[in-house]
Amino acid sequence: MKIEIEGKKKNPLLERTEVSFSVEHERASTPTRDEIRTQLAGTLGVKKDTVIIDRMNTEFGRQLTKGYAKVYDSVESAKKFEKEYLLARNKLEGGESQE
Repeated sequence: MKIEIEGKKKNPLLERTEVSFSVEHERASTPTRDEIRTQLAGTLGVKKDTVIIDRMNTEFGRQLTKGYAKVYDSVESAKKFEKEYLLARNKLEGGESQE
């Protein structure tokens, strides 16, 4: 799995950085949100708990997934600004990370 950052934009008002990315996953299934969060956190040099995957889209027949993520300055900022269903998808619901 190879991840590439396509764009990055700082949003100081919402205490986050917005990231567009693409993931090549040759001869493998679409990676999970958790796998992408881990890889993205490593690439950007941040904690995994501050990365929220907003959306991912894999085109039919291609081994390329494009997505959009939000990297918050802190976990508290993520819980303050993100919707509950996105926190649940990214395993940050209930005030604590469920890893």
